[in-house]
Amino acid sequence: MEQQRVYVKGRTYSTMDAALQGALASVYDTPERPRCMCVRGGVDMYVAKYRDYVLKRMPDTGSEHHPLCPVYEPHWTQSGLGQLLGEAIIQHSPESIELRLAFPLSRHPGRAPQRTNPDTPAEINAPRHAMSLRALLHYLWERAGFNRWYPAMKDKRSWAVVRKYLMEAAEGLHTKGLLLSERLYVPEPFSEEHAQAIAQRRREALALLHSPEDAVQYKMALLVGEFKADECSPYGQKVWVKHMSDCPLFVDANAWRRIQQVFGWMFQGRDANTPTKPKVVMAALVYAKREHIYQIDTASFMLATASWIPVEAEYEINLVETLIQQSRRFLKPLRYDAKSAPSIPNVLLLDTGDKPTAMHIIRMEARERAAKDRAIKAEQVAPWVWCTDKPMPALPPAARYRVSS
Repeated sequence: MEQQRVYVKGRTYSTMDAALQGALASVYDTPERPRCMCVRGGVDMYVAKYRDYVLKRMPDTGSEHHPLCPVYEPHWTQSGLGQLLGEAIIQHSPESIELRLAFPLSRHPGRAPQRTNPDTPAEINAPRHAMSLRALLHYLWERAGFNRWYPAMKDKRSWAVVRKYLMEAAEGLHTKGLLLSERLYVPEPFSEEHAQAIAQRRREALALLHSPEDAVQYKMALLVGEFKADECSPYGQKVWVKHMSDCPLFVDANAWRRIQQVFGWMFQGRDANTPTKPKVVMAALVYAKREHIYQIDTASFMLATASWIPVEAEYEINLVETLIQQSRRFLKPLRYDAKSAPSIPNVLLLDTGDKPTAMHIIRMEARERAAKDRAIKAEQVAPWVWCTDKPMPALPPAARYRVSS
């Protein structure tokens, strides 16, 4: 069920019905709620206005939808997103979401770090969750829908498609007094024929980094792209992003060594002996020391399959690719800032009935195995479990979906 059926004012529409826009307009900014008819009786939704009228899920109702519904969201315990909702991700209105980030969007050169006061503090503040750069990348990826898979998506996830939906995902997101879309840059697909025009649009998009409004700080942009390669240079490490072959990024050599220590396994993973090669997605905060010379301040990386589905490690690729080959429908829960990845299902299989089937992969590490055992025992629906020291077991059979009324 890749399409929704929506009930508005006594009539049911498909999301592909041209008349749906008029129906949504008739209830926009009114108390009347359209209903998604993915389950018996339907689930209330609301209407947001961007370029078109768009159906949005009501807060805390994601798991009430059928697993095959496009707006289904797993229970908060089955994803790292749940830890951030209400604190780091705050919905003020249907069209406005505030993100509390754990990092600045400007850089103050030469400023010494603040020292803590050795004296007894006057008060104690309870810590509040804030999103890391990795969590922000996961949030954009999930809003864009790239952690989901339906058979109809096969061969339709080019970089142009990824870019389009990432840019749309940033709309309506506010942070630190600005729109995230104003600071997000996702490279256009490269074209030799249009290379000069693409480069000019990139310079225009990143012109804000050269703003002379505040001479004591560098403004930073969030650049999301596919990591391609790196090389040494006299000015630090050069980092190449796919579709930006004419514009390298620079990073301090010591910082790049730390990046290699943390994320080097992802770079090596692209050369793994697998039928399809994974990709490495980079999210980087960049600033301009000099005009059109872009420096990396902070970076995070995410491993993804050839179909741009995020994975936590190489061993998940085999499961994801098997599900795609067998035309299954599934969702990859994302870690965000969760401390323990093993506590989250590796995959949620959406086509097995009215409730998703959690899929857990168990490796032999004692600490990880204990966390997995606890997560498996907590599942309400019998999970699918694969111990990697054994062959992958058969997948649960797909159930036939019946449209509710």
